[in-house]
Amino acid sequence: MQTLDVRGAKCPVPIVKTKKMIDTLKVGDVLEVLATDPGSVADFQGWAKVSKFAALKEQRTEKDETGKEVYVHVVERIA
Repeated sequence: MQTLDVRGAKCPVPIVKTKKMIDTLKVGDVLEVLATDPGSVADFQGWAKVSKFAALKEQRTEKDETGKEVYVHVVERIA
């Protein structure tokens, strides 16, 4: 699993960077995206519905070392 850290970036940057990274992966590869923008939760859900190359496998919320919310999106390359 690879990790893409887009903490601090606002929409649409997390999706744009994820799309670019997904394009470099092989089918079956998994990418974990770390974001701090609460809007990224809905953004990733919407993007996954229309993407022909990626599937949203999991979303969860964690806290970083400073106690700030981090939204974790797990995306798999499917085609």
